[in-house]
Amino acid sequence: QVQLVESGGGLVQAGGSLRLTCSASSRTLSTYSMGWFRQAPGKEREFVASISGSGRFIDYTDSVKGRFTLSRDSAKNTMYLQMNSLKPEDTAVYYCAADSFYTSVRRFPHYWGQGTQVTVSS
Repeated sequence: QVQLVESGGGLVQAGGSLRLTCSASSRTLSTYSMGWFRQAPGKEREFVASISGSGRFIDYTDSVKGRFTLSRDSAKNTMYLQMNSLKPEDTAVYYCAADSFYTSVRRFPHYWGQGTQVTVSS
C-alpha cells in the first residue's frame, strides 16, 4: 500500500511563492507516476500537474503553466511542486496522488494524501 504525506502549504500573499512536498512511503515503487490535485471551496477536485516515474513526462493544467514547476526525487520517493506568482484563485486544498500508470494518475489515481491547505490573499 502506498502512503502519501503532503507538506508546505500555508498562507501567502498574491504574487508570492510556496513549495509543496509530497513524501511517499518506502514501499512506493520508483516507477509510479505522481501528481498534484487541488480542491477549492464549493468545487470538485481538479488536476494540477503530474510527473511520470522516470521524470521524463510532466504535464500541467493550463491555469498553472509558467507559474508552477513539478519535480521529483525518485530515489527518495518525493515529489515537489514549486508554486510561483500565486493568485487568489490558486487557493485550495492540494492533494498528492500516485498511480502505477501515468495516464491514470492524471485522471483517477489509486492513492491519495490527506491534503495541505494553500491560501493566497489579495
